[in-house]
Amino acid sequence: MTDNAVASRTPLTLLGTGDMGTALARAWLAAGHPVTVWNRTASRAEPLAAEGATVAPTAAEAVAANRLVVACLLDDASVGEALDGADLAGRDLVNLTTGSPGEGRSRAAWAEARGARFLDGGIMAVPPMIEVPDSGGYVFYSGSPELFEEHRDTLAVPAGTRYVGADPGFAALHDVALLSAMNGMFAGITHAFALIRPEDIAPKDFAPLLADWLTSMAPAVHQSADQLQSGDYTKNVVSNLAMQVAGNDTLLRTAEEQRVSPQLLTPYMALMERRLAQGRGEEDGTGIIELLDLRAGASA
Repeated sequence: MTDNAVASRTPLTLLGTGDMGTALARAWLAAGHPVTVWNRTASRAEPLAAEGATVAPTAAEAVAANRLVVACLLDDASVGEALDGADLAGRDLVNLTTGSPGEGRSRAAWAEARGARFLDGGIMAVPPMIEVPDSGGYVFYSGSPELFEEHRDTLAVPAGTRYVGADPGFAALHDVALLSAMNGMFAGITHAFALIRPEDIAPKDFAPLLADWLTSMAPAVHQSADQLQSGDYTKNVVSNLAMQVAGNDTLLRTAEEQRVSPQLLTPYMALMERRLAQGRGEEDGTGIIELLDLRAGASA
């Protein structure tokens, strides 16, 4: 890389050199960006110094070093503590710390009151996926569209970027929604393996069947989205709620026979039964969303 190419790279400050922060810093350093780092435990930042980063003794000094400041800390409270006393006037603050939508919105107002532009981020990746082509990792961003456009290329160095709106809470909302769906999938995977565990069925032989089945079911998210957009939960239904609830008895009896707790299944089954009791047997499961909407008091 030529001196001119290095000089054209945006300098930035990174607060937090845990596993993810370190992966991000290394990606920017490898791309030729001058990087100033700070970490509450100073020894965690030392390996990056050997790779070309400048280590600041305090967060305030790290912030003062560059206009673009990226935070990747433990939680929202850690962000507030680290930046307490730092001069944010004229800074572009990008918060990649995992948080809730409400925290993103509050932190945006907090930063803007201190003279900074703000962008919140939700990292859809683990550290080994950072700066790995075709790893599938990316980062949701929301908040200042001007900040995002100005620093898009720099932000895209560690992982792909997906801007999801000016509302600072949207990045976290997208992040948590996807993670919540993932947890539900993991619950099903766990129950499935628990069912076969007592038998002479090799988990490695069962795993491809499970993966293929889940993959074949994944397009159902598009049908749910279409039903939600139209408001018609009976649209293109293949297996209606009445049929599904009737089939739940077999799932529960099988769990009992295999001496497996059904606790990963029963909360969802209870919601299915409530929706059916409302006379919604011709729908599929999408209508259960109505029971989860606390704004309408639907769960009462």
